[in-house]
Amino acid sequence: MSFEYYIGIMSGTSLDGADAVLCRCSESETQFVAHHYVAYSDKLKWALFQLLTPGDNEIERAGNIEIQLAHVYADLTLALLAKSGIRPQEVRAIGVHGQTVRHCPQDGFTVQLNHPALLAELTGIDVIADFRSRDMAAGGEGAPLVPAFHAAMFASSTPRAIVNIGGIANVTRLADNTVTGFDCGPGNTLLDCWIQKQRDLPYDKDAQWAKTGKIHKKLLTALLADPYFKRTPPKSTGREYFNLAWLEKRYPDLSTVACEDVERTLVSLTAQTIADAVGDIHEIFLCGGGAFNPLLVEELRLKGLTVKSTSAIGIDPMHVESMAFAWLAYCFCHKKAGNLPAVTRAQGPRILGALYPA
Repeated sequence: MSFEYYIGIMSGTSLDGADAVLCRCSESETQFVAHHYVAYSDKLKWALFQLLTPGDNEIERAGNIEIQLAHVYADLTLALLAKSGIRPQEVRAIGVHGQTVRHCPQDGFTVQLNHPALLAELTGIDVIADFRSRDMAAGGEGAPLVPAFHAAMFASSTPRAIVNIGGIANVTRLADNTVTGFDCGPGNTLLDCWIQKQRDLPYDKDAQWAKTGKIHKKLLTALLADPYFKRTPPKSTGREYFNLAWLEKRYPDLSTVACEDVERTLVSLTAQTIADAVGDIHEIFLCGGGAFNPLLVEELRLKGLTVKSTSAIGIDPMHVESMAFAWLAYCFCHKKAGNLPAVTRAQGPRILGALYPA
């Protein structure tokens, strides 16, 4: 069996930082080798957050951020290689997703800030980027892309669901030899935005603040009434939809609700929309930062779900998405389709990505 080294870099909608994973890939296997993470500086995080909503001089600001991201990704890559003892010339390619600042499938476009040419220049490694555009050109949503990887890595003879809880939560259902998947709604994004606004904290560690609150049933009902949750998949979304403005619009009387009760209710919103998305599948495996939210895990279990981490089936929950982009880079280099038309609504299988040679 012939293996090649690939690196996958993922920076998700939580805007906390970037993860890189080094993998050994072959036609039948993707093996984890090493992982490295770097947090975004407060300055970069704020600049990215500002681009999530319309503002002034966006084009110049986006261009500057792309250069900063390329340097972050390059430093991350070189630190990962130093940790693993692998030389750049031994790596076939880097698969880099970039930082999503707009995802508008209804209008046929998506925007991930990225500078893959500079990343190739800084690392001396071929870079594969822009994974979403080809699927969207074929009529697809361009997201989620990870269900194809979930199917390759986690397929089972018994039904199961893989639930990635980043800023946005997405579900992959693996049942009856079929794969379905979609973004089911907010994961951590509203929880993080609310505690940042109310307590100036980046996130609610171990749900300590949410645990002090109570579920506000009227608020929860109003949030669950949003049409997105009733839409038939395929569907995908992002922070440009689920944000504090959305929260305030859905419930204009938000100021009358105790702040900790809002946070607790947002946990329940994420749990309920995940439970609705997995449907009649009872065994779910969590990945992404939300896998470490004990209150969210508890509420999912109270809904009758058997909840485990993806570590129980072979991959650390914080490595899954980065490994997916290493795998997608492998697919590109070997001319294999990386999308699932049943998931994205594309007209057919497509090779995803674009090459930026070193």
